[in-house]
Amino acid sequence: MSTILFNQIIFGPVKSRRLGTSLGVNLSPQFGKLCSFDCLYCECGFNEDGRKDSRIPTIEEVKLALETKLSDYTKNAGKIDTITFSGNGEPTMHPKFADIIDFTLEMRSKYAPEAKVSVLSNGSQIGKQNVADALLKVDNAILKIDSAFEATTILMDRPQYKYSLAKLQENLIPFKGKFVLQTMFLRGEFEGNIIDNTTKEEVDAWRVLAEKVQPREIMIYTIDRDTPAKNLSKVSVAEMRQIAGPLMEKGYKVTISG
Repeated sequence: MSTILFNQIIFGPVKSRRLGTSLGVNLSPQFGKLCSFDCLYCECGFNEDGRKDSRIPTIEEVKLALETKLSDYTKNAGKIDTITFSGNGEPTMHPKFADIIDFTLEMRSKYAPEAKVSVLSNGSQIGKQNVADALLKVDNAILKIDSAFEATTILMDRPQYKYSLAKLQENLIPFKGKFVLQTMFLRGEFEGNIIDNTTKEEVDAWRVLAEKVQPREIMIYTIDRDTPAKNLSKVSVAEMRQIAGPLMEKGYKVTISG
């Protein structure tokens, strides 16, 4: 399957399934990929396919690109629902991530006060105090946990470091009631391994984990674009409603995107 890279620092606005009209911010290489995960379903492809460009934008380049876009956004882009850090990898890996968030919040207040600031993150850097502090400042810290089992996470997301679910949960303590939990549901096979985080065992454990980490909101979704791994399958909206049902009955706000 073909995948895409975002070849600009600022891209869009685009229509997001979960966030509305989203102005994207890419802190990763413009023609490569930089991520602490190597997910089978990543629309940007595998990490190894994006190593030709390793240059990340400077803080000055990000600031100029963002201010140029925002200062003119009502004329050229219309209403923006969110300024979203995503792009070609993990945005919190940028060494100046915290400083970039600070000036983004300032420019949002100046040019687009109605817009939210959102960060799509795999949570790998939240053990760093400056990253955690920055994420707690934004409107939507959207943090990924795809399974309550480390083995499944390693198969699906392929962390490029020593992944510990227990450590992640510990690092999430300051985020209780403040972050958005994001989970991708899928089925498939890769390199002889069956991958399915929709089994009863998986779903039961995921619900327990969701209640333990206490997100403000939950976003669940499935494959929508081409993926680098070939043999992956979508999960239906109806099935995701069943997965989320018990949590919704307990009062959790859950957004489902098929």
